[in-house]
This record gives sequence, structure tokens and C-alpha cells, in this order.
Amino acid sequence: MCCFYTLLALFLYIFMNFTPQINLLKGFCTLSFGVSAADAELVFGKPEEIQVLDDPILETSCTVYHYWELGFSLFFDNKNAMKFGSVEVDNKDSLLFGNKLFSLNEQHLIDLMKQHHYTLTDTEKQDWGEKRLSFDEAGLDCYFENGKLSSINFGVIDEPNNFEFLPN
Repeated sequence: MCCFYTLLALFLYIFMNFTPQINLLKGFCTLSFGVSAADAELVFGKPEEIQVLDDPILETSCTVYHYWELGFSLFFDNKNAMKFGSVEVDNKDSLLFGNKLFSLNEQHLIDLMKQHHYTLTDTEKQDWGEKRLSFDEAGLDCYFENGKLSSINFGVIDEPNNFEFLPN
């Protein structure tokens, strides 16, 4: 029984102090792009929800592991052996290049990315009201609502002739 409480305390300590690390083009926290869903469960535990997204027009399919309480969702490509390919994050403590990403306004984010040699490639006002900033060389899309960052998506960049499904 003592071992159970030690593990429970360790689990609570890790997740109460959880600070997501965004590693552009590489992965999320300690999870590298290209690993399996089983590897993700070893790092983050069982997801709170699993969802399958299919797009018959784009001929894409992915399985999403939602970790709602931790503020992120992991996307696995069903047509590529369920490999981890992208992540959506809305955890306000997330770090990018050592900076609390969600505390940055649009211009500060653009400046931070420029410091790390990534340029803004596209902006678009979405039908649902958010503004998207895209940094294609980094595989990063950032969504702002009322001037505040609300979520980000980032992932692997596929070969030029292959489409990589990065949901928003």
C-alpha cells in the first residue's frame, strides 16, 4: 500500500507541475514525432478521450488522443502506422524557446519566431472568429481570439508532394 501512495504522490507532483515544452519540428515534451500511440501512453498515460477523424476528400485519417485536463491533444496518422504527427495545445503554461507562449501577443510571437529564424508566412481570419498566424517552416499555426492566443497546432512537415493533415 505504501508503494501505491508513493506512486500517487509522484503522479500528482508531475501533473500538478506539468509545463508543456513545444519542440518545433521535433515533438512535444519528451515525445518525438513519429513514435507510436503506445509510446504516448507511456509518457502521458491513457487519454481522457480518443477520437477518429476521417476526411474522404483529402483522403486523410487520424486518431486523436485528447488530454483535456493537461490542455493538449495528440494526433496519430492512421495511414502511416499510427505515428505521432501533430499536436494541438491550449495549456496556458506551455513554453516555446523558454517563453510562456500564451502570454505573448501577436507581434511578440512574430518577433520571437523571427529571432529563431522562422518567418510569418500567412495570416487568415477564420469563419469562427479566430485569427490564424502560420509559420510554415516551423509547422506551426497559432490561433488568436480577441487579441489573445487561444490555441496552437504544430507538427511534422511532410515531403513537398505529400499532404500532412494538421487539424485546426
